[in-house]
Amino acid sequence: MRDNSVMRWCLIVMLAASVAHGRSLVDVEYAQVQGQALRMDGFVPEGAGPYPAAIIVHGGAWVTGDKARSVRPLFKPLTDSNVAWFSINYRLARGANPESLVSLDGLAALTSASDDVRSAVDYVRAHATEWNVDPNRVVLIGESAGAHLASMAALRPGPAKPVQGVVAFYSPSDLVNLVETSPRIPDMLRNLLKNSPFATMLMAGLKQLSPQTWITKDAPPFLMIHGTADSLVPVQQSETMCGALRGSGATCELFEVPGAGHGINFWEGQASLMAYKAKMMDWLKSLLTSRLQ
Repeated sequence: MRDNSVMRWCLIVMLAASVAHGRSLVDVEYAQVQGQALRMDGFVPEGAGPYPAAIIVHGGAWVTGDKARSVRPLFKPLTDSNVAWFSINYRLARGANPESLVSLDGLAALTSASDDVRSAVDYVRAHATEWNVDPNRVVLIGESAGAHLASMAALRPGPAKPVQGVVAFYSPSDLVNLVETSPRIPDMLRNLLKNSPFATMLMAGLKQLSPQTWITKDAPPFLMIHGTADSLVPVQQSETMCGALRGSGATCELFEVPGAGHGINFWEGQASLMAYKAKMMDWLKSLLTSRLQ
């Protein structure tokens, strides 16, 4: 118990140190589902605002990851630009690896996690006055599995007002294609599924859970950021998604990071891979300024 308290205190100190002027939030409960508390960390700039807000969704193949560690490189650029940010945890799929998602339970887990992202958007908007946030300037930023969930929440917002934009890092956008081609899926499992009734059901479910399926001309603007050397989620996933968005009449920009693999934490400390931060903030500033109410 003492170790948990020390870890929590260290996290608070670390978040506070990263912000010169503003309010840090740690472990705020934004929803409770089936007895599980869903929590977010965040930062709100000092001043009257209202400030634009970014909701950050971590990656981890839908089975792991954390709101503090997995997406830490994104905090400072947003903080320095006076963008309020809220980094969320969500319900993770059961199982120790991504292969566990090749199941009906796995499909249900992805649906639940997308719902959690929508709940976080609703919660931030509901507390907009308290946190000096502009509810009409809310964007989603996700990496890897989190980019998939952010994209799904943006493209299928439900009854709530859509978000104003999405930044998607190396996003799995076509899950059918990914399952058919990913080296993470064992050939033995792929062969067992081949031509079976279950495979038909699974592929239909994966198509329904693919952001690319839900593109319309009304989709919010997307910025897709992807490393050209990504072997886990090939850059072609973002190329195809961006092309489909543009083809529908929506707006999408693809920013490729030459030589980068999978994961912004692995990009840190390599000067040649850091240009994405300035690109992300320039894109967000342009987008959010144009949406001033």
